[in-house]
Amino acid sequence: MGTMGGTMGTMGTMSGPPPQVTSGSPMTPTGNVVSTTAPVYEQSYIENIFRLNLGKVGTFYFTYENNKDWNAKVYTGVLEAAGRDHIIISDKTTGQRIVLLMVNFDYATFDEPLVYQYPGTIGNPPTTRNYR
Repeated sequence: MGTMGGTMGTMGTMSGPPPQVTSGSPMTPTGNVVSTTAPVYEQSYIENIFRLNLGKVGTFYFTYENNKDWNAKVYTGVLEAAGRDHIIISDKTTGQRIVLLMVNFDYATFDEPLVYQYPGTIGNPPTTRNYR
C-alpha cells in the first residue's frame, strides 16, 4: 500500500487518484507538497507603519483647515492603536487618550528606530543606517 491513498502497482507506479496539489506546486519524491507561498506583508500605508510601531512615543502634527482658533496642533504621546482613518495616542503623564483623525494628519516624528517592513521584501528588511 502506498502512502498517498493509492496502491503500489508493478514497477513502482501508483494506481488510484493522485494527491490534490495546487497547480505548479513542487513535490518531494515521497509525494509531499512543498509550500511555496511567500509570507504576506502589509502594504506600505501609514496606518500599517503605525501598527508596526504601537507602544512607541511619537510627536504627531495635524492641520485643521478653516479653524481660526487652532489651525495646527502638535500632539505627543504613546501610539496605542492605528486604524485606516484614525490613531489613538495616550499622554503618559495624565493617562488621557486622544483619538485623532488621519484626514488632518501631516507627519509624525519618533526619537527611536521604527519597525518598517519593506513592501514585497521576503525575509528581514534591509538594515537601518545611522545618519547622525
